[in-house]
Parts: sequence; C-alpha cells; structure tokens
Amino acid sequence: MSNKSLTALIVGVVLAIVLWNSFYIVSQTERAVLLRFGRIVEPDVKPGLHMKIPYVNSVRKFDARLLTLDTTTSRFLTLEKKALMVDSYAKWRVDDAERFYTATSGMKQIADERLARRLEAALRDQFGKRTLHESVSGQRDELMAQVTTSLNRAAQQELGIEVVDVRVKGIDLPREVNRSVFERMSSEREREAREHRAKGKELAEGIRADADRQRRVLLAEAFREAEELRGDGDARAAAIYAAAYGQDQEFYAFHRSLQAYRESFSSKEDVLVLDPKSDFFRYLQSNK
Repeated sequence: MSNKSLTALIVGVVLAIVLWNSFYIVSQTERAVLLRFGRIVEPDVKPGLHMKIPYVNSVRKFDARLLTLDTTTSRFLTLEKKALMVDSYAKWRVDDAERFYTATSGMKQIADERLARRLEAALRDQFGKRTLHESVSGQRDELMAQVTTSLNRAAQQELGIEVVDVRVKGIDLPREVNRSVFERMSSEREREAREHRAKGKELAEGIRADADRQRRVLLAEAFREAEELRGDGDARAAAIYAAAYGQDQEFYAFHRSLQAYRESFSSKEDVLVLDPKSDFFRYLQSNK
C-alpha cells in the first residue's frame, strides 16, 4: 500500500470518527444539557437528533421519567412527645435540567440523598405539630399534602427537581412501647366488652319482662273472652232447652229420664241401690 493510500485511509477513519461523535440523540424520556469544556452552553436540549463539536462539546443526559425515593424508617415525635416509626417514599422527576446538573452533577444518588434529608426534616416538622391520632388517621392526608408542597418548593429551588407526591407507607410504634400499648388497648377492649355485656343483659331483662307482661295480658284477655263465649253459649243453650221444655213438658221429662238411664247403666261394673218405687223408675213402672 502506498503512502497516499495509507494517508487517505487514516484521514477517512478520522473523519468517520469525527462525524460519529458530532451527532447525538436525546430521547423523549430524557433531559439533557450541552457543555463546552465543562460549562453549560445549552441548558435544556430538546428531544431529537442534534450536532455538537467533538471533544469540545459534551452532553449529559438525565432520566426524565417519574423516579422513586424510598427512605429508611425514621423516628419522629408527635405534639404529645410520643415516638412514631415512619416509613415513607417520594415520587420526583427532573424539572430544571441546568439546575439539576449544577446541584447534583447529574447523579441520581446525590439527588436522592439531599432530597431524603429534606423529606425527613419536613416530616419531622409536620409530625411535631400534630397529636398521635391526627398523625395516624385524623389529618394524615393533610399532613402528606403539606409535606409535598413544602418539599417541592425547596427541591425546585435547590435541586431543580419536581416532587410530585409524598406518601407514608406505614406508621408504627417503637418496639419498646408496643407491649405496653397492646396491654392498654387490651384492657380498654375488655372494659368495653364488659360494658356491652352489662347493657345487653339489662336490655334482655327488659325484653323478657315486657314479654311476660304481654303474655299475662294475652292470657287474661283470652280467658275473659273464653268465659264470655262460654257464658253466652250456656245462656243460649238454656234458652233452647227452656223453649223445648215449654213446648211439651211431659216428653222433655221422658227424654231426660232416658238419658239418665243410658248414662247410669252404661257400665256393667256400676251398682245402684235404689228403691224400685222411687221416682227414678217412674217411666219404667208406668203403663201409660
């Protein structure tokens, strides 16, 4: 190979390398800054294909998607000076690429460390203004909203990132007070259970007494109605008997005597000692 050919080949390779390093791509999920000898010359490079001067310009790209900061469990004191173990996380993304690069050198680890310190301070401040009940359930949503607002304001000014949301994954008591709290809650539940049982027994006695009273009233009314019906039936029967007796007194007396004979002689084991001339055998002796 001649010297001219070798030179042309070297020049071609150099030009290819220069051209290759002259283009760069910023995707839709990235934010980027363009540097010239370490100084920012373009603070927010738009997504797409761009050109740069090789070895003079350099590009730093950052993930522009929603990122998660998962903090370690921290101990906070409430307004009542009660300790709570809080596990939280934050959702954030790069908002100002120039400020983010200046504050963190474009490193997520540094951003997470600084944001975690500010998040811990914001949570400590908010928990210190609230009681245990307000922190756990009463004002939990309001607490998270205020932490998100204050943390976002500080993070945008100092780190160039936007804090989208802050959430508490869990709130627990320290291990040294868990048993005492459990015993106190158990005794309170037992006391409430005894109160409910006493109220239930009282209500049950009242219901039973009312049921017994209603039973006695119903039985008395039923007995009264039965006696009235029985008396009315007896009166109507007596009236019917009297009317029948008035139509033929002799036949009625004869019919009654036959009934008396039938009932008296219905059993073979019965023994009657009577005078044959008594009035009981009057119709048996009569020839009429």
